[in-house]
Amino acid sequence: MQVLIAHRDAELGEQLAQMVIDYTTHDCDFVGSTPAALEWARRHARCRLLITQLEGEEFDGLALGASFSEVFPGLQTLFLPAYSVEEQRLVVSNTKVFPEPIDGEALLAAIERAGSGADETPDLFHVADLVQMCCLSRRSGALQMVKDNRSGIIFLRHGTILHAETAAARGREAFMEIVGWKEVEFAYDPSVRAPVETIHDGWDEMLIEILEPEPMPNEQQEEEERRSA
Repeated sequence: MQVLIAHRDAELGEQLAQMVIDYTTHDCDFVGSTPAALEWARRHARCRLLITQLEGEEFDGLALGASFSEVFPGLQTLFLPAYSVEEQRLVVSNTKVFPEPIDGEALLAAIERAGSGADETPDLFHVADLVQMCCLSRRSGALQMVKDNRSGIIFLRHGTILHAETAAARGREAFMEIVGWKEVEFAYDPSVRAPVETIHDGWDEMLIEILEPEPMPNEQQEEEERRSA
C-alpha cells in the first residue's frame, strides 16, 4: 500500500514516515506543503492512504483530501489536527482523527485498517469524529454527510453548530438523525453559510446526549449497587 504523509512540520512528518516504514510493510513518502503534495499526486499512479495535517499556514487538509480523492479511487484519509487530545469530549472507536500528541499505536492500527480494505472501500468517518474535529478546529461552512441513499448538512460558524438539515427534518432533530447514521462519507465547503439558526445547544452536549444515553432503570440500579458496595 502506498502512503503519503503531508505536514508542514518536517521533523514530525519525517518521524511519522519513518514509523510507517519501520513498523509496517507499506511504502511511505513525506511532503511538507500543499503544492508538493499535488505535485506528488501528478507523479504517482497510486495512493491508498493520505495522512494529512488538518490545517496550518496555507495548508488545508480537508481540501487536500478532496483533491486526492478525485485522483486516487478508494483513497482513505487520516487527519492530524493541531488541537490537543485533552480538548476532545468524546473518544471514538477506530478513529481517523489524531490530535496532538499523536498516539503512535492507534495511528499504526488505523493504517492497517486502511490497508486491509478492498480497493474501492468508501472513505468512511464516524459522524462524531467529523463534528468534533470541525468544531474543535473552529471551522465555518457546511459539512455534508452521505449514508447510503440519505444525505444531510450541518452548518457551522467558528466551531459552533447553527443548523442542520436532512430530507425529513431540520434543526436539532436533523442533527440527531445524522449522528445516528454513525459512519458516513463527507464533503466540506467553507464558503456556505447557514440559511437560518435553529440549534442553540453545544455540539458536545448534543453528541453526549445522543451517543451516551441515560442507563435503563435496571442498569442504573446495578450501577448504584456497585458504587455502594
